[in-house]
Amino acid sequence: MADIKVKLYDFQGKETGEEILDPKLFGVEADPEIVHEMVVAQQKNSRDVLAHTKGRAEVRGGGKKPWRQKGTGRARHGSIRSPLWIGGGITFGPTKFRNFSVKVNKKVKQKALAMVLSDKVANDKLVLVESYNMPEAKTKVLQTAFSKLPNKNRPTLVVTKNAEENIVRASKNLPRVETINFGSLNLVDLMKKEYLVINKELLKKVSEHYL
Repeated sequence: MADIKVKLYDFQGKETGEEILDPKLFGVEADPEIVHEMVVAQQKNSRDVLAHTKGRAEVRGGGKKPWRQKGTGRARHGSIRSPLWIGGGITFGPTKFRNFSVKVNKKVKQKALAMVLSDKVANDKLVLVESYNMPEAKTKVLQTAFSKLPNKNRPTLVVTKNAEENIVRASKNLPRVETINFGSLNLVDLMKKEYLVINKELLKKVSEHYL
């Protein structure tokens, strides 16, 4: 297999060389079925259960029998919390106890991530820089840098090391730019953004973390 190479840039957009990538992570042939399966699984596992109806044990009131059992001519009832009553409990309604999560095979998940990263490299959507040269958290500096890099202010995901970095703070006012910790790379975030920007140090950490 031929070496997988990607261009290396400084943070001013100047090409400074090439970097050889690990084919196990950046040279994997894409399988749309596997990627789709893992994306659906990730979305299911991150789903919040919002819809919740109260059953007869949860609705308010109904401690007292509405009327005596016999002698009124009306049907017998034991509680106004009965599902038969307006304002009573709901039968078979959606509850917050539903579980939508699915089990995911760890190796398949890693393979799907490698496929998406490989697709970024194959389509020149991975932008590798020597370092994030940002002494201050200035949005204008970051915007200028991105305008000179191949991503050209397109939808971009920037890989970072921690939340306190200047590049994280500077990117918050750029609507098309999001940051993500190198240990939290996932299919949904990678596929939402057209470009992936990463520096040499974090590229090495990503290779160590996901292989």
